[in-house]
Amino acid sequence: MSLIPKKGTVYVVDDDEAVRDSLQWLLEGKDYRVKCFDSAESFLSRFDPREVACLIADIRMDGMSGLELQDRLLERRSPLPIVFITGHGDVPMAVNTMKKGAMDFIEKPFKEEELLGLVERMLDQARVAFSHHQEQASRDALLSRLTTREAQVLERIVAGRLNKQIADDLGISIKTVEAHRANIMEKLNANTVADLLKIALGANGAKA
Repeated sequence: MSLIPKKGTVYVVDDDEAVRDSLQWLLEGKDYRVKCFDSAESFLSRFDPREVACLIADIRMDGMSGLELQDRLLERRSPLPIVFITGHGDVPMAVNTMKKGAMDFIEKPFKEEELLGLVERMLDQARVAFSHHQEQASRDALLSRLTTREAQVLERIVAGRLNKQIADDLGISIKTVEAHRANIMEKLNANTVADLLKIALGANGAKA
C-alpha cells in the first residue's frame, strides 16, 4: 500500500467497461484516487460535493447522457471541473459543453499525457473552488449569527451609511445603532470595519 498521499479524486463516468478499466489503471498508476461509475445516474447518487475532485465523462451513454449530467451538476451549482470523452462525430456537441463551463474535451483514442495534463489542471481548479467554498461556508456561518435588525444595520454599513443615516433609515436611535455595530463586530469576529467589509462583501460577491 502506497504511503504517498493521493493527489485528489477523479470520477470516471462511462458505460464502456473497457474505458473505465483503462482510465482507472492509468490514473491510479499516477497515484490519483479513482472512482468509476457505469452511468450518470449512479454517479449522481453517490457524488460527494465536499471532495476535491474532477470528472471525466463520456458524452454518449445509455440513459442520461454526459450533456444531461453536466446540466444536473449546473443545477446543483457544483464547481466540479469536467472534461468529456468524445467520438469524432461528437466534437460540435463537446464544444457546446465547453460553453457551459466544461474545461475541455478529448477525442477517442486519446493520448495519455494529454489526459493526465487535463486531470492535473482540473484538480488545481478544484482545489481553488473548494477553498472558496470553505471560505464562503465560514462566512455564511458567521452571518447566520446576526439578528434581522443587525443584518439590516450591516447592510447599511456596507453601503457606506453613517450611524445617523442608519438610525434615520431604521427609525432607531444613534445609540441603538452603535450597540448593534458593537454586537455585529463581536459576532463576526471582526476587529476593524475593514474586517467587517471583507466578510460581508465576500458573502455578497459569492451570491452575485
